[in-house]
This record gives sequence, C-alpha cells and structure tokens, in this order.
Amino acid sequence: MNKNTASPGSIIAERVTSIDFFRGFVMFVLIIENTRIIRLFREAEWSSVLQFIGTQFSHQQWQGIHFWDLVQPAFMFIVGVAIPFSVANRKRKGQSDSTILGHAVRRSLILLFLGWWLYNIGPGEIVFRFQNVLAQLSFTYLVAFLIMKKSFRFQLIFSMALLLFIDSAYRFFPLAGFSNPWVDGENLGAWFNTLLQPESSGAGWATLNFISTTAHTIWGVLCGQLLMSDKPAAGKIKLLVMAGLSALAVGYALHWAGVTPIIKKIATSSFVIASGGWVILGLALCYWMMDVKKMLPRFSRAFIIVGMNCIFIYMFSALGGARILHNIYTPFTTSLLSWTGDFTAGLIQGLAVYASLWYICYWMYQRRIFVKI
Repeated sequence: MNKNTASPGSIIAERVTSIDFFRGFVMFVLIIENTRIIRLFREAEWSSVLQFIGTQFSHQQWQGIHFWDLVQPAFMFIVGVAIPFSVANRKRKGQSDSTILGHAVRRSLILLFLGWWLYNIGPGEIVFRFQNVLAQLSFTYLVAFLIMKKSFRFQLIFSMALLLFIDSAYRFFPLAGFSNPWVDGENLGAWFNTLLQPESSGAGWATLNFISTTAHTIWGVLCGQLLMSDKPAAGKIKLLVMAGLSALAVGYALHWAGVTPIIKKIATSSFVIASGGWVILGLALCYWMMDVKKMLPRFSRAFIIVGMNCIFIYMFSALGGARILHNIYTPFTTSLLSWTGDFTAGLIQGLAVYASLWYICYWMYQRRIFVKI
C-alpha cells in the first residue's frame, strides 16, 4: 500500500468525477451493512415501507434481483472503468509496460489475500473461501487488465464466451449429486465449493462466480475506454444507455423465457447481463450529472471522498471498525436515548456509526492520505 500526497484541492479536478462519485456511492452503500440500520428496518413490523427498504438491502434468497444484489457487480464494474485511466496516468509518469503489469499482478495478489483473510477472522482458523468482492475482484481485475489492449470486439466476445462457458458447464458437466444446475446445493458451484471446503454442503455463494463476473470488470474497461475516447459527451451517454438497456432486455428475457434464471448466488449468465445493464445505466447517469452537467453539490462530494479510500474503509469496517464504533456509542444511546424506544435509539446509533465511518474518510482526505494497493 502507499500514501498519495497530492493536494486535496486538486485531486477531484484531476480525476473523472463520475468514476469517483460512482465508486464512492457504491462503497457508501456497501458499508451500511455494518451499521445495523438495515436490520432495524427489516425488523420494523409496524412499517411496510421500512421493511420493503430492508428487503431491498438484503440479497434475494435465490431467483431474482434486489437492489443489494447490484452492489458487488457495481463495484467490480467501476474498478474496470478506472483501469484505462489508471494505466494512462502511469504511462504519463513514464512507467514501462512491464512495471505497470507488475503492479497489476501485485494488486491482484493483494486483493486475493485480503478477500481470503476476511474469511479467516470469524472462525479463527484457516478456511478456503473466496466468495467476497475482493477475492473475486482479484481474478476479474487481472483478466480485464490483460486483455485491455485488445479490440472492443475481442473484449466483448471474450466476456460473452466466459458467460457461455460457465452456463454450459452448469448445465452439462456430469457430476453425481450436483447435476441440477439451478438448484441451491445441487449444482456445479456447490461441487466446487466442497472441493475447497470438504466439510461444507457447498450451498449458497459459489466461488466459481469469479468466472462469470469477470464480464462485469471487462465491461467496465470498455466503458472506461469509451469515456476516454474523443467521442462527444452526448454520443458517449447514448452508447452507454443503449448498452445498458440492451443488457437489461437480454438478461430479463433469458429469465422470463425460462432459459437461464437470474440467480446472484451462482452468478448465472442472465444475472450478470441484467445486473451489468443496471450498473452501465448507473454510470451513464453519473457521467451526465457529474462530468457533463457539472452537478457537484456537497452531497456528491461526500461520496467522492469515500471513493478515494474505498478499499481502506471497506476493510476497516469489515475488520471490526464498525463494531468498535458501536461499542463506543452504546453507553450513550442506552443511557440517554432509551426513552425514545429501541428502534429510534438503534437508528441514531447506526447513523452515528455511519457518520463516523464517513468522517474517517474525510479526515484522511483532509490530510492527503489515500490508501491504495
């Protein structure tokens, strides 16, 4: 890791604002999981609205898409968008292709280690699980980087070939006891999970998702290259919108026609395509707001600040930082706010934790500390 000491006043101006905003928004949404706010919403039996929000901030049990199911695809996608800009910036600094490749390989290995390490903390022993966003990103990032110099057509065909390969593997790979492709615990993904953890049933999140979700990062690279091109802004937005809508149409059509169901936990091709459509449309909106219309109110700057230290705040929150903050605030909320009721006191405490996590990013931003890998 290193510390970037560029002046904070110039950081935002030197970057594509929509990328940092999008990444910061995604990470801002992601860390809400550790604030316990959504759990309060899900348990609010007296409010169907809060319960609906809580449901949307929970993963779909199996088939279908909730808002929360789009967070990981969005993060893997926006990492891909940033790759062409990062490489161009390194080239401007005089770095050779071999140096840039070495950095990409090291970054991939660090992401893999961090993602794997998170799974070992809870049980207190070494386990072999690689389903979280960092572990998956370690593979998708490196593949997307390695083919980035290929043509648009090659990258697109390659990403679709990955989806076709994994879709076919789920359907036709002969495995006794794991031959039901779209049944939880009875498919190829479950079988591969049991190879890594023989004592597990293999049900739930599939480590094999790294194959199909590579498409998200590749598509991010393609969109990043589009944003770097000389095309007029209106043309870029038109292409992004057309790509996003086309992906939504194809993904949902595969699901509704009964060809391949949308299942995030095993990252089916229909899920990858449909979720890719949503995040591409999200990028189009951010680009239009931030880089074309120059809408940069204070609330958007707050997200951008988080985006500049996204990996750090994700790790800090997941490694117990959010829990420590909860422990700090608990004596005050239980003593001073108990009269408001459990929901209100819990909500205020969760918001305090949320604000504190953001302030840590702001504190680092003010001191020009940008932790990168």
